[in-house]
Amino acid sequence: MLQTFITEFVAFMEHGGVVMLPLAIAVLILWYAIGYRFATLKRGNPRSVRRLIGRYAQHREQNPKGIIDSAVVQGLQMAEIYQHNLRSHLDGAFAEYSREMSKYSKLIMTIVAAAPLTGLLGTVTGMIETFDSLVSANLFAQNGGGIAGGISQALFTTQMGLVVAIPGLIIGRALDRKQQRMEFELEQIKDILCSKQQMESLS
Repeated sequence: MLQTFITEFVAFMEHGGVVMLPLAIAVLILWYAIGYRFATLKRGNPRSVRRLIGRYAQHREQNPKGIIDSAVVQGLQMAEIYQHNLRSHLDGAFAEYSREMSKYSKLIMTIVAAAPLTGLLGTVTGMIETFDSLVSANLFAQNGGGIAGGISQALFTTQMGLVVAIPGLIIGRALDRKQQRMEFELEQIKDILCSKQQMESLS
């Protein structure tokens, strides 16, 4: 079974030529990065930020399960410690959440942009080899697949590049939108905590 899989995989890689190895490596890196971002971008409790702050402040919620939950807990703790310049302290602390959420986002978009170009490179290379073989009449040999077979093999790498890029683009954009929503909620947490502290200082 394993030997059959390896044989078919090698034949699959050879069918696309030299660019198939970089595309295969790109697939592995792309889906690792997507998986990492998907695991990282966990919001936690689905309640609104304001309700979460109230519940955690009253100890009605325990064990934060996502970034927003953790940010609320950390923000409440910092609000008790820092009576002045709370906003600047929250900015510094929450910057780590933003860095974590944006990790690998540029890598995903880079692979999405590069994969079709890599596939096109393979196609151009295959077409050159096809026409070189046509000139030398190698495509008309008994074991050859004709012009159509050579062009089909050349276009295979473009197809592979698109197969890599399209899912990566769709999922990557969806993760970016989720990141933007969570970053907006982090700003809400800062605003609510700072406003709450100001109101308490005036009362």
